[in-house]
Amino acid sequence: MQSIKQVLQKFDPTRDKYISREFQAFGVHLTEALDDYKHKSLYMKMAKTEHRAILEKALSFVVDSKAKNKGALFMWKVQQIKSQAPNPKSQNNE
Repeated sequence: MQSIKQVLQKFDPTRDKYISREFQAFGVHLTEALDDYKHKSLYMKMAKTEHRAILEKALSFVVDSKAKNKGALFMWKVQQIKSQAPNPKSQNNE
């Protein structure tokens, strides 16, 4: 995770005028890495709501692949990682 100082050093007010939070910068990073500009808002929302480790693990899987539709592969991998992770709510009920 980047610190606020690192994000602000890379911030260009003429180019990045709508990015004011770190999760938005990570959402744009996901968009560029997946080459899926059509779904930029989806990736920003995921960067805000999902655990960063899950997103980074799925991104590294997709970047290493030679898939044509990297966005779809990314979404599949995120769902797969989330389904494999133990659910903390179910552990508390036992």
